[in-house]
Amino acid sequence: MAERSVSSLGIVSRNFLFCLFVTTSVLFILSWFFVLRSTSRPSFVDHSLLPNSKVLATGGDNGDSATRSENEVEPSIGNRSILVDNDEEEESPRENAKSDVKCNTKDSLALDQQKENKLVLKVFMYDLSPEFHFGLLDWKARGNSVWPDIRTKIPDYPGGLNLQHSIEYWLTLDLLASELPNPPNARSAIRVRNISEADIIFVPFFSSLCYNRYSRTDPHQKKTKNKLLQEKLVKFLTAQKEWKRSGGRDHLIVAHHPNSLLDARTKLWPATFILSDFGRYPPNIANVEKDVIAPYKHVIGSYVDDSSDFDSRPTLLYFQGAIYRKDGGFVRQELYYLLKDEKDVHFAFGSVQKDGIKKATQGMHSSKFCLNIAGDTPSSNRLFDAIASHCVPVIISDEIELPYEDVLDYSQFCIFVRAGDALKEKFLMNLIQSIKKDEWTRMWQKLKEVENFYEFQYPSKEGDAVQMIWQAVARKVPAIRLKLHKSSRFSRSLVHSERGLNSIPSPNNFW
Repeated sequence: MAERSVSSLGIVSRNFLFCLFVTTSVLFILSWFFVLRSTSRPSFVDHSLLPNSKVLATGGDNGDSATRSENEVEPSIGNRSILVDNDEEEESPRENAKSDVKCNTKDSLALDQQKENKLVLKVFMYDLSPEFHFGLLDWKARGNSVWPDIRTKIPDYPGGLNLQHSIEYWLTLDLLASELPNPPNARSAIRVRNISEADIIFVPFFSSLCYNRYSRTDPHQKKTKNKLLQEKLVKFLTAQKEWKRSGGRDHLIVAHHPNSLLDARTKLWPATFILSDFGRYPPNIANVEKDVIAPYKHVIGSYVDDSSDFDSRPTLLYFQGAIYRKDGGFVRQELYYLLKDEKDVHFAFGSVQKDGIKKATQGMHSSKFCLNIAGDTPSSNRLFDAIASHCVPVIISDEIELPYEDVLDYSQFCIFVRAGDALKEKFLMNLIQSIKKDEWTRMWQKLKEVENFYEFQYPSKEGDAVQMIWQAVARKVPAIRLKLHKSSRFSRSLVHSERGLNSIPSPNNFW
């Protein structure tokens, strides 16, 4: 009897321990389930409240895609969502329920944005002789003045195709304006007089204008004025203590026309160049890591109050310009033979003469897609004419570099086609015809959102081309400083071992 009692007691104990183990395990599993469920819920902070700058946005999911219904129409597809304004998106019930939180968050973000906007590029600008800048516009200096009084009269820049490479003119005006008693509110760069405060040193040489106006030989001169001014510029810069100190690495020079600064570039290459592309530069002189690509100033009229749509633009594909080009421009003539007889395609020779700009404006404003084909160089102002016309650019230029592409996704509003593919029979037409109304409309809307990034004007305005270029330069400054700091690691040792304690090391020792 005693043995049976002990046996029964053992069975009960084992059953009790088993039940306790099962219960504990179930509770443990349930607790982890609720923990995981709570952490997977959408964050209480609405990601749509984050600043959605059309410039600084980057691709990717905002983290709230799970809250959208399957039938909800996205503002755009894939990586094309980065330029969508949050203000234009419809609010969900969840967003409405958090309106109070949004107001508070927006206020704090607005303050943060204001603080961020105060961080501007500090630029030291040489007071070069007027012969290097506004003197090239026939401006006459009075007395010892170097710069025109822009409060009373701004020297005019020549029109026509000269305007497309006028970048140095607008940047110089913007720096001068930053010193006015009441400077423009939109400022991404200011001029500083103390070079120790400067982030970069600007060289105000109107190199593109100099090439356009003064690259022909005067009968009474052995050298053109363009060459003479380049020689004088090199002599001046390389004699400056600022250039010697850095080897020119912290200098900024504009050479937007592909043929501008043609002689001096091989001597001034350590500087950061502002260029239209790298088509006529070897990579050791100019490259995307060191230099800045700036847009052309478009020469056709902007499409103001554009109320057109897919159906009201009768031309499917538009190109007008020089067809027979050298270098990489052979693609143009090959495409001409492929497309000239296609329905709804305008592919014709054109120039700025005989109302050429007016005709191009009308043609682009009435076209759905505009061809941008490599010519003598990888880029042309035709791309920026298309953007101003809200005509979706079709870029056929394998070596092209684009302005602000480190912060701007051009696939949002441009079609890219490799030259080899474009020259295949029917490839280009099939591709363009496959883009239907909804997709075209999204890209057309993006063009209207980004067009201001390519507008040059004085005074400069927030988010226009002048501000965007300065911001692009500012993004190069950390890399410039890194190189300068690394190069100076052993400068003291070099001075002591090679030239003595009181000597100044050669710039070659820095690089």
